[in-house]
Amino acid sequence: MTTPPTERVTATPAARDAISALRAAGGPVMFVQSGGCCGGSVPMCFPAGEFLVGGTDLLLGEVDGAAFYIDTRLDEAWGHGRYVLDVEDGEPEGLSLPAGPHRHFVTHVHLEQGVS
Repeated sequence: MTTPPTERVTATPAARDAISALRAAGGPVMFVQSGGCCGGSVPMCFPAGEFLVGGTDLLLGEVDGAAFYIDTRLDEAWGHGRYVLDVEDGEPEGLSLPAGPHRHFVTHVHLEQGVS
């Protein structure tokens, strides 16, 4: 697992509220932005430590104590931008924890010039 020199992930107030609610209901959480079959704008949210990260997972930073990992190949494909965790209406995918009733987490990527 590679750790970046600076954090490249932030969150909207709605995402921070959802993280706080998940923490209150069951403890710490973590996020994984997969480059596999589910690679897309929907990060997976798990109880902290439930997903085993590997050598190709990059720790982008933390949001309110929740680690946020991304597959290095996906990060490269997305241009090494800055990531903003948010929530939207709809059920979460796969085994991801919800961001609230009928809500799921999403990731927005903001490309910056000079970021490599």
